[in-house]
Amino acid sequence: MKNFITINDLPNFEKCVENAFTYKIDPFIHNGIGKNKTIGLLFFNPSLRTRLSTQLAAQNLGLNIMVMNLSTETWALEFDNGTKMSGIRSEHVKEAAAVISQYCDIIGIRAFASLTDKKKDEAEIVLNSFSKYAKKPILNMESSTSHPLQAVADAITIKENMPKHKPKVVLTWAPHPKALPHAVGNSFTRMINHIDADYYIAQPKGYELDSRITKNAKITYNQSEALKNADFVYAKNWASYSNYGQILRTDNEWMLTKEKMQITNNAKFMHCLPVRRNIIVSDEVLDDKNSLVIQQANNRTFAAQSVIKLLIDGIS
Repeated sequence: MKNFITINDLPNFEKCVENAFTYKIDPFIHNGIGKNKTIGLLFFNPSLRTRLSTQLAAQNLGLNIMVMNLSTETWALEFDNGTKMSGIRSEHVKEAAAVISQYCDIIGIRAFASLTDKKKDEAEIVLNSFSKYAKKPILNMESSTSHPLQAVADAITIKENMPKHKPKVVLTWAPHPKALPHAVGNSFTRMINHIDADYYIAQPKGYELDSRITKNAKITYNQSEALKNADFVYAKNWASYSNYGQILRTDNEWMLTKEKMQITNNAKFMHCLPVRRNIIVSDEVLDDKNSLVIQQANNRTFAAQSVIKLLIDGIS
């Protein structure tokens, strides 16, 4: 595999998940494969689970690891071509990416959406610029439109808790005081196409995700209708896509509560974290035995390990 930008880059999704289960049993089974190779993890935005789990995954494979917070630890980068660099940006991505590629065999990047310019966000300028000028494999640690490492971890978690029947899986929008990107919802929706499930997306009007991604999902504006008899409920906020980056409502009508979960089929609760308690979801749901959020976070390591192994195979 040359790059891991979206779920669709995986040559075999099922095999990737299967390998993640192998790593969960024995994390060190391939601990020599990364010998004398270096992964650089570049963060333009904050991270807890992604940073720690990806570092641990790389460590389990024997890689050398370099980490840099580009928002605070280095020069501000310019991404536009032909610009006169007379402002605050001191270095162009052309030089920065080329230099970093001399130090690293794999480059991981985390760069969120601006939520102000749909065209630029969907162009994935940061990831694609590094891919173009670094000439090294790129690992997406969450970009403007995609969070594929989270999606692989979510697939592992669902498979670990799969009922004997075909499950009903619900992705429900939930409120948040800030405008959040569409990356998790997009990647979860792409991922669920690889699982035999009845998949529903519930959101208020105006919060529809990109229809090119959700075309195989059942869309509803009735949260209760979606939750009825659900086996898995994934709560997540995202800003409006049609009114790009806007917050259209701030009330708590769509917050997930214990009462709402009672109409499900004893559903497992999922969220990528971090989560705003009693805004996105109530304490009772988050602290319940059916909450899978810590299990999801644990599976981030083995998802990353499986993906990084594929990238190493591509350069070996």
